[in-house]
Amino acid sequence: MIKSYAGRLALILLACPAFAQSVLEGKVIDAQTKEPLPGVAVRVPRTHTGTTTGSNGSFRLPVAQSVDSLTYSFIGYQSVTLLYREAGAFIRLVPSTAQLNGVIVSASREAQSRTEAPVAISTLSPQVLGETKATSLEQVLNKVSGVYMVDLGNEQHSMAIRQPISTRSVFLYLEDGIPIRTAGDFNHNALIEINQAALKTVEVIRGPASSLYGSEAIGGAVNFITQAPSAVFTAGVQAEAGTGGYRRTRLQASGTKGRLGLFLGGDYAGQRNGFRQHSDYDKLALTLRADYQLAERTKLVTTASLVDYQTDQTGGLDSAFFFGKRYSSQHTFTYRKVNALRVRGTLEHTWNEGNRTQLTLFHRRNGIGQNPFYAIRGVTGNPGKARGEINADRFRSYGLIAQHRKSFAFLNGSLIAGVSVDYSPAGYRARFVDVDRNAEGIYTGYTSTDSLLTHYSVDLLNTAAYGQVQVSPLDRLKLLAALRYDRMDYAFDNALPPGSFTGAPDERNAFYNWSPKVGATYDFGRDVGAYANYSVGFAPPQITELYRGVQVPSLKPASYANYELGGWISFARQHGYLDVSLYQLDGTDEIISVRLDDGSFQNQNAGKTRHRGLEYTLTYAPVPDFTLRVSGTYAVHRFVEYVERGSTFNGNQMATAPRWIANAEVTLRPRFLPDFRLSAEWQHIGRYYMDALNTEAYNGYDLLNLRAGYTWKGLEVWLNALNASNVLYTTTVDKSAFGKSYRPGNPQTFNLGIACHLNGNR
Repeated sequence: MIKSYAGRLALILLACPAFAQSVLEGKVIDAQTKEPLPGVAVRVPRTHTGTTTGSNGSFRLPVAQSVDSLTYSFIGYQSVTLLYREAGAFIRLVPSTAQLNGVIVSASREAQSRTEAPVAISTLSPQVLGETKATSLEQVLNKVSGVYMVDLGNEQHSMAIRQPISTRSVFLYLEDGIPIRTAGDFNHNALIEINQAALKTVEVIRGPASSLYGSEAIGGAVNFITQAPSAVFTAGVQAEAGTGGYRRTRLQASGTKGRLGLFLGGDYAGQRNGFRQHSDYDKLALTLRADYQLAERTKLVTTASLVDYQTDQTGGLDSAFFFGKRYSSQHTFTYRKVNALRVRGTLEHTWNEGNRTQLTLFHRRNGIGQNPFYAIRGVTGNPGKARGEINADRFRSYGLIAQHRKSFAFLNGSLIAGVSVDYSPAGYRARFVDVDRNAEGIYTGYTSTDSLLTHYSVDLLNTAAYGQVQVSPLDRLKLLAALRYDRMDYAFDNALPPGSFTGAPDERNAFYNWSPKVGATYDFGRDVGAYANYSVGFAPPQITELYRGVQVPSLKPASYANYELGGWISFARQHGYLDVSLYQLDGTDEIISVRLDDGSFQNQNAGKTRHRGLEYTLTYAPVPDFTLRVSGTYAVHRFVEYVERGSTFNGNQMATAPRWIANAEVTLRPRFLPDFRLSAEWQHIGRYYMDALNTEAYNGYDLLNLRAGYTWKGLEVWLNALNASNVLYTTTVDKSAFGKSYRPGNPQTFNLGIACHLNGNR
């Protein structure tokens, strides 16, 4: 008996090594940005054994002792199988070049595959941002199909996405999913407040996104995603100078120690003695981000961004000055100043594989002060005098966004539900100034007065609740339904007696809106897919539209219905990719800016408008050395029902609405010189009417931009030639009884830069 037990024990002991296990540990990071990658699938090849990385990119996997390799795969990255002992402490995944394999976050505030979202969305990758070396954001955003960000000088801008070139509140700008400015206080120059040194990626949704983000997300929503702290220490510094007195200095540093990761990005840009008179500017931007791993499934992300900006301000030119290349300015003292602070803290907790919660608290403090050129008006009977104004717009915001995502087995579905609250006390103050004008028509100086034009405060409160359900009744079919309810409350307090200049009397206004969306995606297999959606967007009147210079608020909210079909196909073994979207956007009570006979602008409800277009992106890399990209749109923007001052515009094309917008680029990366790049970019803006009467048109322009760069052991140098053929063009032009106004684009410009990168390659 004893011998029998002893024999069995010996057999068990001998068998133990065969069943012995070891625990493999590691951390998966992005090979470019060095940030940790959560949700990466880690598998033992040819088995069902595996796990996923946590919120800090780490994994822990018990395996048999005989296992010596692991496979790592993640949406948007190239899958790789590595010997565990040779992988090192960090496994670096390389972002995929296949467009179909992209990952996005803006379509649902959650990471998902591009092919699962029934929406027209494009991503500007870290590689595109890093290689373009943009001096201002339009140089990268205009690479996206259907987007024309208009350069008004010194990072000032207007926008056109499924809309005419516009300064209206039909575009929503976000940072990490949070609007940069509060709803109801839109500013078309809001992207001045973005710190380029802190960007990881940019995602652009074309068409209404109000079902998720609320008001103003109509023509498009642009989400600027900040860089997360890297898993290893990285740092970089760059210096750049260009013709026209431009210079830039940038500093970045990032790393993680224990549970705390930090990222710092600082950027200074400025210009002196540019090609236009009175066009100097300075901008300082700082961003600090801290990621703290509270527990294995809980992380706290905190960011703070500060922007201090000041620029000379100058207006357009008449035709004689523009075509004569006389870039003088009538204004010698006008300016714009921006001070912006944004702070947010996001608590992320993953309860289990099917439940995840995010809670975000945010604060914004913003002030814009200006002596605007467009407010200067002549004094009748006295050519040596004029009147202008100095104004200041400010707001503070206190808000929260809470969202929960639940996955369920039924129809392989998911539910996203959230609430948001944004309380923003705002104020506006403007006073008259007396302006001196010389015999040549130059405004030479001004004298401040005690005469107040406008002085009011408004308490803005935006409360909202939203939900989104996605199910998959068939393996290749995904259906989505979303709905958001918004309530906008305005409490207006006029510090002056109401009047045609001072504004409306004290009052309260409330606007309500339901924003639905339904959509579907279908995967036909072999890298071919299609989507369709119907969505609604809305825009309440802005506080300056409602209350400034009016005695009784009369504007109504604008609403938009969007019908859209799209699809994608990958070909030539994923070396080629085509993405197409076809849309019709119908606007009701659209608020448009009308230029009056005296040159001033007035906002009016436009009855009905219709916007139809085709957007496309084609990329093709027949060989590793060469890449071609063509992005563009063909669109028609018309008045359906609109009458202005007795004139009927039904059927007319809307002003400043080019039909053709295109951007194409070829990039060469020779194998014999792998760290060298050379690209040529073509920007095309087609013909458009200058006015709503369609009496005169601008024929558009074509630009050529050349870029070259080389990296050697962490040292990078580059040379960009923008408008290389020195074309005379205007970024926008309009016409009224007051005359034509051309905003001249930059002539031939060269920018030379050098950077040193410490990329954490240990």
